[in-house]
Amino acid sequence: MADSKLGKRGLGRGLSALMADVDLVPATEAANRPATSSDRNMIPIEQISPNPDQPRRSFEPEALQELAQSLKARGVLQPLIVRPHPRDEGLYQIVAGERRWRAAQQAQLHELPVIIRDLSDTEVLEIALIENIQRADLNAIEEAASFRQLMDRFGHTQEQLAEALNKSRSHIANLLRLLNLPEQVQIWLKEGKLSASHARALVPAPNAAQLARRVIERGLSVRETEKLVRDLINPPAAKPANRRSGEKDADTRVLESDLSAHLKMRVAINHAANADGGQLVVTYKDLDQLDRLCQVLGGSA
Repeated sequence: MADSKLGKRGLGRGLSALMADVDLVPATEAANRPATSSDRNMIPIEQISPNPDQPRRSFEPEALQELAQSLKARGVLQPLIVRPHPRDEGLYQIVAGERRWRAAQQAQLHELPVIIRDLSDTEVLEIALIENIQRADLNAIEEAASFRQLMDRFGHTQEQLAEALNKSRSHIANLLRLLNLPEQVQIWLKEGKLSASHARALVPAPNAAQLARRVIERGLSVRETEKLVRDLINPPAAKPANRRSGEKDADTRVLESDLSAHLKMRVAINHAANADGGQLVVTYKDLDQLDRLCQVLGGSA
């Protein structure tokens, strides 16, 4: 994008101010609820174009058709947010509301209500990401990718996102861990062959793709998937003799999962019975992984 200010920083306006520009309500409600802003305008639909950097790349045809029928019957009551086109004078670029614009085309509407805002490329991308998270029916990977982009490109922390988007920090952290899964597992999650809960259970597994295929083929439950991964990381025979066959505590499992995701290697934490110490076992599969582990431990990675 053209904006030279794009980078890892928090915008001066802040998430709350940006979110005020977009009336964040479900898309079906937004299409059927009148706006109260006094600065709305009616613009011919041919003068409006989508943002090429819109992070949402796919639009469900059936959902668009349903929205088009609603717009044809009631009109577009909730205006789009647009900005003057950065290159073509007299045209406008969509900041928020591309689904309504696409559906309006299917409904053969000739003009649309808009609210015009003077926004930078950076602010446009940030608002688009926020709108997608709040409004669209995103799958877990798309939502996680949006969180990651907001953090990497704009410097927002998990805590800031949780507060601004009215989500728990654990929800954001759990979704972000899904981005450490192999690409094939992420594809199965997008396709609905795996649930987000199944995928979270597979994060610490060193052979997540192979295990995911087994989960799908056998139709395993989330609890069964968790046990499968747990037994692989900590084989029953390797457990201390004086440890009961019960599960590790939740904090230990989360720590193992975080370390495994960070190092991209299998990590097991084994507490010694009736003692404060124990073992931290990192398993590498080849010399490249061993070299990476040495770099991490040496502080050079």
